[in-house]
Amino acid sequence: MRKTLFPVLLLAGLAFASCGKDEITKVDDVNGPTDTGSDDDDVDPADYDRLITIVYESTTATVSGAGDEQTVSVSGAHVTVSNTGSEKVRYLLSGASGDGSLKIYSGKRQIVALQGLALTNPTGAAINVQGSEETPADGKRVDLVVEGTNSLADGATYSTVEGEDEKGVVFAEGKIIVSGTGTLNVTATGGCATVRVGGSPVISLTSTATHALRCKKLLQIDGGDITATASAGTSYDSEDGEYKGCAAVRAKEGAFVINGGTLTAKHTGQGGKAINVDSAAAFNGGEVTVTVSGSNYGSSGGGGGWGPWGGGGSSSSSSVSAKGIKAKGDITISGGSIVATATAHEAIETKGKMLISGGVVYAYSAKDDAINSASDFTITGGHVCGHSAGNDGLDANGNFYIQGGVIYAIGTSSPELAVDANTEGGYKLYVSGGTLVAIGGLENGAQLTQSCYKASSWSKNVWYALTVGDAVYAFKTPASAGSPLVVSGEQTPTLTSGVSVSGGTSYFNGTFCENATVSGGSAVSLSNYTGGNSGGGGGGGWGPGH
Repeated sequence: MRKTLFPVLLLAGLAFASCGKDEITKVDDVNGPTDTGSDDDDVDPADYDRLITIVYESTTATVSGAGDEQTVSVSGAHVTVSNTGSEKVRYLLSGASGDGSLKIYSGKRQIVALQGLALTNPTGAAINVQGSEETPADGKRVDLVVEGTNSLADGATYSTVEGEDEKGVVFAEGKIIVSGTGTLNVTATGGCATVRVGGSPVISLTSTATHALRCKKLLQIDGGDITATASAGTSYDSEDGEYKGCAAVRAKEGAFVINGGTLTAKHTGQGGKAINVDSAAAFNGGEVTVTVSGSNYGSSGGGGGWGPWGGGGSSSSSSVSAKGIKAKGDITISGGSIVATATAHEAIETKGKMLISGGVVYAYSAKDDAINSASDFTITGGHVCGHSAGNDGLDANGNFYIQGGVIYAIGTSSPELAVDANTEGGYKLYVSGGTLVAIGGLENGAQLTQSCYKASSWSKNVWYALTVGDAVYAFKTPASAGSPLVVSGEQTPTLTSGVSVSGGTSYFNGTFCENATVSGGSAVSLSNYTGGNSGGGGGGGWGPGH
């Protein structure tokens, strides 16, 4: 039986550091939107031919265990190993150096194990795996096994070898897969690397230069505890001739998939994103928390408008919007939980379609749409809350379909809405199922095959109970929002104001509770509702944007 040392969590191309503007690496063997892994993902020391031990001590490094097929050179605490033979090698790194590194030339799969390592390279990557003319490393992998507490860092500027890429604290021409049960703290000020993460390590990525975590092709998370924090502002990209913001998590040219684990992404700089994806994004499980506290850059501004720029402001080559989660392709959510907060623009935005069939989603924007789709927006299941203090709660630039799930939508005063579809563009809101609470009204001209009802009045900061058949939902109204309060369910609902709430399952930052025990309160009269507050045409979804 094959011995598995560490289970593998897939993250095909996780970048440990800030990123330069060039491509990082090639991961040609990753095809399609997901990678299910295989037995080849197991990390078994028995598969390796040789162990090389490297101990760092301040300005020196001691290397032992190399064989005839390895050429080793040491300059201070900078170690270079050329392994051009047939042996697969395990490297065991420990100790500390503020001016050291490990550089490997090899096209073979290998293990680099960190056991209590503190390593900083002031002029490049702390760990740098290159191929060779005889054995290119393209598509090959390095297993980075993390045990104990480890820290890696680079410098602000790199001294690179001509013809070699080197763009991060941890860099490889192929894939890097991180596994183990330890802790790895990475601080980047210069470049970035592409990594695939496995096992259950605790990983902290911090960048003051640009992206904190970046990959090319597929970025997939199946477990682990990852925190990515970026603080750099917007910079000018001379190749593309426009300004671009950095991201805490950047999936360049490829898809983003999370099936498990915990991801916390924070961005504090101007015009940044917490998660920025060039292709599709799929949230199938795990816990995702994103926070963007920075302002927009240039003339890009949130809120209102119905023209081709919508609530997205005047995004152009000289303006960049600060958004929580942005994907150029479709966003699908089928499981797990997402909490997304943005102060200046959308909390969640797709330039494609939004499809939610499960999971728990809470999105809050202080100035723009909470959740925006540039095309159709469909909800068939899950628990979804879009709360905007400055625009629409849930917004589609195409048709909006509510067919199931539990939805709590909060929009601002007219002309903005709780749930908006692009009527001006010839599209509609369709409600045919699910449980809906909407403070701020629904798009005018909606097709409501499931009846909706308007409350005679509502008050701020009050707990309400919505009863639909045998199900009881309790929700707390926000301090400010538009009118009216609209409810809908698969059976005719009743509404009670000023209730006391206990028990149940809490959602949406504690503002919504399902299967709770409610008591007291006063009945609220409900009347038939067909839609109103003609909306803003879907803010922020089309126009070039950044």
